[in-house]
Amino acid sequence: MVTTAREPLGGTVDNALLALAGAVVAVTGTLLAPILSQRVLGRVQAEQFSREERVARAQWLRERQVVELETRRACYVTANAGYRRYRVELMNYLWLVHKDAVTAQGRAGLEEARHAMHASFAEAQMIASEAVLAQLDAMTRILSSAYNRTMRLEEGSPRPGQSFDEIHALLAGIEEQWQAMRGAMRDDLGVDPGAGPGVGPGVGPGPAGPAAVES
Repeated sequence: MVTTAREPLGGTVDNALLALAGAVVAVTGTLLAPILSQRVLGRVQAEQFSREERVARAQWLRERQVVELETRRACYVTANAGYRRYRVELMNYLWLVHKDAVTAQGRAGLEEARHAMHASFAEAQMIASEAVLAQLDAMTRILSSAYNRTMRLEEGSPRPGQSFDEIHALLAGIEEQWQAMRGAMRDDLGVDPGAGPGVGPGVGPGPAGPAAVES
């Protein structure tokens, strides 16, 4: 009598379970694949957006710094030119007072330059660094003092220290303060002090004659 070998029942169950597990995994993978793909894609897109945002902000900051630097530079150029012109006009006017030759044209030129200087100072107060403002303020006080002394001299009521020679010496000796002001401007703009000659106060009048008016 021939006996047929039978597969153990336990093995059949195990195989069935394995097959079922495989099917479940396959189905689950199929169902989860779109969700996982969307999450991965979303994460990649978020990272890309974050990078683009950082790059855009860095670019905006660079452009803003360039604009602010150029604005300060234009302000400093205007202030430097305005103070320089006022000083020249003031020295010319002082000479006219000394020679008793004041004219309406001379007075108008002085007042126009004075107002232009004050306007440039007002603009600088909104833009300039604290270091530059301190130097501009010091220069303003010197020029204002020279102006007041010159007006008193013209009126014929000068106080001690308000003679022609003393006022002239005050204006002629302004070079040190001018260099400090110009240096503060250069430092704020990041300009190498040795990059070239800066704008100086110009040549003032001596007792022998009036100043050469600078352009």
